Formats: sequence, C-alpha cells, structure tokens
Amino acid sequence: MSDEARPPRTAVVIPAAGRGVRLGPGAPKALRALNGTPMLIHAVRAMAASRAVSLVVVVAPPDGAAEVKNLLDAHALPERTDYLVVPGGDTRQESVRLGLDALPEGVDIVLVHDAARPLVPVDTVDAVIEAVRDGAVAVVPAMPVADTVKEVEPAEKPGDPEQVVATPVRARLRAVQTPQGFDRDTLVDAHATIALTGEGATDDAGMVERLGAPVVVVPGHEEAFKVTRPLDLVLAEAVLARRRANDGF
Repeated sequence: MSDEARPPRTAVVIPAAGRGVRLGPGAPKALRALNGTPMLIHAVRAMAASRAVSLVVVVAPPDGAAEVKNLLDAHALPERTDYLVVPGGDTRQESVRLGLDALPEGVDIVLVHDAARPLVPVDTVDAVIEAVRDGAVAVVPAMPVADTVKEVEPAEKPGDPEQVVATPVRARLRAVQTPQGFDRDTLVDAHATIALTGEGATDDAGMVERLGAPVVVVPGHEEAFKVTRPLDLVLAEAVLARRRANDGF
C-alpha cells in the first residue's frame, strides 16, 4: 500500500493520573474495579476495539507508572494495538501534554479519552476517527441535553440560593463526551498556546476553540457516561451485566 493510500495512523492518549475524590477514599479512580477489572483496563480495551487505533498512551499517576504498566501487562489487549505508560503531571492538562510528547512520529490523528468513561462503544470511537479523517481538525461526541439548563450567578457560600441570569435554548446544547479526536498538529498547537497564556480549559476541544479552529460534534452514546460518583459505579456494573447477557461480553 502506498503512503498516499495508507489511512492516517491513530493514537489515543488516556490521562489516568487523577485521584477521583468524588468516588470516595481508596485507589485512584482509574484503578477502581468494574466487574473485577480496573476501569482503566475497560477504557483501554474500548479504545483498542477500534481497528483504526494502533497505539494507546496511558498517562499514569506520577508515582504509579510502574503499577499501571504491570496492570496493562497482565490484561490481554488486541495484538495490533501497542501501548505506552508515561508519568503524568499535576493537572489533567499537563498530563495530556505529557502524553502528546510521548507520541512517535507518524501519528496523524490523536484521540484523548477519559479513563473514567470505561464503556464507550467502538462505534462512537470509529465515528470520531472517521470525522477527523474526513477533514475535521477537532471532533467531540456529544448527547442532547435532556434537562432544562439554567445559568446562575454562583453563590458566595455553598448551599446558598443562586440567582438565575439566563436560560439557554436547550436545542442548541450538547453534553460532551470522549474520546475527542484531533488533527495532531492542531492539538499540539492548542496545548502550547494554552501553556503560554497560563489559562485552564475543561477539555481539549475547548483549547482548540481558543485557537479559532472549528470543532464539530458527532453523536455520542448513553453508555459513554463518566464514572464520578458511587451511583455511577452501580450503573456501569449494570451496563456490563446487560452486555454479558446480550453479547457474551
């Protein structure tokens, strides 16, 4: 196959250095077990399920890279998918940048995926990759917002009443998920720009937006929810049980 005909090489960066305090005390969030298997392993397998993904870079807690590597070594992944483990930083933003720094030459498309979204279906992963291949520089999967959303003036003291200042049009709102997909050069430029300004961002697509580059949305999936609270763990276990019953997962 010629270089012109060869599809762009795709890698995934999974920042997994956070502690996950909302889940309570214990192991870091990414290492919490779902159906006896750490969430991180579920997340890596979800990315590796895409035949387009050739490399997964896991960004581990700074003092836990060896433990995470041993964990990945102990769990089967598709042979076509390589993986690296690198120590993370103090923030998610810094951890993603360290993951980007570890990517080899030849990677053109980068996905950034939350380890706390362990159950994203492969069809969602493929849809993000395909949109980048078709020319988008930044792609996010997202779901329509079911609830009415209010913009408020935050209270000075937690728990105090807050004044509503606006009600956004719900039809224009989307709840963003991961993996988010990017042209590699665009994402690297976005991280470099944000690092220079010292500003933060809640997701990588937001950094690209600040460059003035377009970000597009593809349909997300209800099973790509983020596990942040104990109740989410119960829901994730229920999803896995349904998959086992329906598909032998």
